[in-house]
Amino acid sequence: MKEVVSALSGQVDKLYAEGLHVAGERYVVTKAEGRSVYARKGKEGVVIVKTTQAVLVAHYGEGAIAGNAATTVEQLADYLINLGY
Repeated sequence: MKEVVSALSGQVDKLYAEGLHVAGERYVVTKAEGRSVYARKGKEGVVIVKTTQAVLVAHYGEGAIAGNAATTVEQLADYLINLGY
């Protein structure tokens, strides 16, 4: 979780160089800017988005489309932010 907090705080160089570890698996970071971090491992990946009070961590499998997963998590984050979370 330290990697995620560092990335969401703007310290992304190490994350791009070493990858992101979630549940013991290493993911290659494809995008880390602002409130969001996107990472992949083969055809699956994770989308991490920070709201005011929460950090959403979503995993998508091989059958999912990365763009759809990212859009869904970003929209959920927007919804939570509008509710004050």
